[in-house]
Amino acid sequence: MDIQYFMDVMSKYGAIAIFVIVLLEYLNLPGFPAGVIMPVAGILASRGRINFVLALLISVAAGLTGSILLYGLGRGGGEIFLKKYFKRFPKTQDVVEKKIAYLQKKGCVGIFVCKLIPAVRTLISIPAGVIKMNFVNYCISSTLGIFLWNLAFVGAGYIFGDAVFSMF
Repeated sequence: MDIQYFMDVMSKYGAIAIFVIVLLEYLNLPGFPAGVIMPVAGILASRGRINFVLALLISVAAGLTGSILLYGLGRGGGEIFLKKYFKRFPKTQDVVEKKIAYLQKKGCVGIFVCKLIPAVRTLISIPAGVIKMNFVNYCISSTLGIFLWNLAFVGAGYIFGDAVFSMF
């Protein structure tokens, strides 16, 4: 798939495509990479096909929805899942336990920082649920981190997209 394919999908489905694709990424499910889709949303906003603020808010809502679902998964059955996971992959136990300890120590700041780190930003929601982090604080920290991350990608597409797109 090339950038033109993403442009065509986004032009056809707009806000719905942004929401679904970003949600899939935040759920760690296969789909289009949001790191590509969000800049495409920015390009479309720069061309007047979608409102920039709307594209950003939809991407944040999708990211928060996915994060809340994974938080709920961690809160509802995360400990059982982790026990089974550690039996199958015992070498990962130390790393995961360090991340949980980090969250317990850093709390909301830890969530905010983790939402700005590739790969970690989508997975950190499960340990947050496992430790039963305060849900409101979790949502606020997640929203702020997701907002900054998505702003960088949608904004980059808006500012630089046409220059990059013209290279393809």
